Amino acid sequence: MTTTADAPARVLPAATWRALAQAHAQRADEATAGHRERRARGERHAVEDFLFEYYPAKPAALRRWHPGVGAALAPDHDGPAPHAAWRWYATGADGTVTLDVDAFVADRGDTVRFVAGLLRATRDRPAFTGCFGLHEWAMVYREGDDEHRHPLPLRLGGAGTDAVVEAHRIRCSHFDAFRFFTADAVARNTLQPTRESQVALEQPGCLHAGMDVYKWALKLGPAVPGNLLLDCFALARDIRTLDMQASPYDVTAYGLDPVAIETPDGKAAYVARQRGFAERGNVLRGRLVDVCEALPV
Repeated sequence: MTTTADAPARVLPAATWRALAQAHAQRADEATAGHRERRARGERHAVEDFLFEYYPAKPAALRRWHPGVGAALAPDHDGPAPHAAWRWYATGADGTVTLDVDAFVADRGDTVRFVAGLLRATRDRPAFTGCFGLHEWAMVYREGDDEHRHPLPLRLGGAGTDAVVEAHRIRCSHFDAFRFFTADAVARNTLQPTRESQVALEQPGCLHAGMDVYKWALKLGPAVPGNLLLDCFALARDIRTLDMQASPYDVTAYGLDPVAIETPDGKAAYVARQRGFAERGNVLRGRLVDVCEALPV
């Protein structure tokens, strides 16, 4: 069994891939337990729900294990691996199942090329750490105290939030954050990112670009091994926590301490964690680039 015409796949015995799939499902279940329990009760969580609403994967999809490009699954005693019935997999005459690389690239080649280019460009750029999470503040600028994107009170109130925005230079490089700025905040941003300038502007210090590493892993689908997907999810979850701690919202109801970026100590705390996320994100970007380079695009 091969994944391409000249690249032999690494064959995993049935006992091995079954153990990997079981461990993956357990890890995914542990990571999504809180969300699933709240959903069953009809409760919302302004911090964690974002990972399941903004990004296109439900808990059931996260727990589905893929071996990734370059690996093949030997048949078990009861036949081929269940992947045989999944999209973009092929089964050989001997019952071995592997990613059908040619079919996947035929369908998703443009996506693979875009993701690889964006990840390389972001990884290779120096991290900018002077934004202090002000993108979230710009999303509620001059909205007052009543209606916001999240059902949480503003920690400093409407007027206090506006004062923080007006006292700082905003330099958001991430289009998918910038597009949620209020109309009054748009002109305050030093940059004016667009979808077309995304590859040219994204940088590893950006929290939203770090969370989006998970999105790009999802976009690469079954070519990404399960452990890498869950590593990207874990990074997104950790970044989302800081994103909301440093936001204008009062997150103490969730047992989280605010990161008061309007103060020198708060800025220092934010930057320290931001740098750590940039490093983690770049490691994962490198692993995803390796996935892309294993595909014939």
